[in-house]
Amino acid sequence: MATVLITGCNRGIGLQLCKQFIARGDSVIAVCRSASDELKQLGARIIDGIDVGRGDAMPRLRSAIGDQRIDVLINNAGILRRDQLGELDYDEMAEQFRVNTLGPLRVTEALLDNLGEGSKVIIVTSRVGSIEDNASGGHYGYRASKTAVNQIGTNLKHDLKPRGIAVALLHPGYVATDMTGGQGVAPADSARGLINRIDALNLDNSGGFWHAEGYELPW
Repeated sequence: MATVLITGCNRGIGLQLCKQFIARGDSVIAVCRSASDELKQLGARIIDGIDVGRGDAMPRLRSAIGDQRIDVLINNAGILRRDQLGELDYDEMAEQFRVNTLGPLRVTEALLDNLGEGSKVIIVTSRVGSIEDNASGGHYGYRASKTAVNQIGTNLKHDLKPRGIAVALLHPGYVATDMTGGQGVAPADSARGLINRIDALNLDNSGGFWHAEGYELPW
């Protein structure tokens, strides 16, 4: 049985990840700003009141975890603010960087002592952060925040490898959540694919940028 910590798990993909890890017998620590009723019913250990976009939330998270080992850390929390050239809100862009880019790094660094040899760090990113794959433009803040977190994940690959910790950047697909207006594949199917990628992660393939369906994405 592994101990899995998941951020942003009160709904959508994060909630489905919690369900599926618990269903197979893993111990789940659910970290969120506010726990939904559905999350409360799962039987996960919930640590709420944690906004990954705020550095002052990290001492409380560290205190709540204590010295418990984390086998899989899934940085799933993220936000999307739609924008277009000529109508950009730079405060909203900065907010996306605080959550989508700095959030995973902030949480990973805060829990570094809880990770050990054989642990895995996952960043749920997006293919819209791929420079090579950008064929449509738009979504300036969201795209840039995901491109930047891909760089952070690559840095973590190098810095964590001597500790025996593998890192993966995973795109969940276009998933039917509140973020996409209910359009896309079912969250349960996406979560299943993500878990398959997590199970296959090791030091040899650490640092890859993968689609939940199993193929590598261009940077």
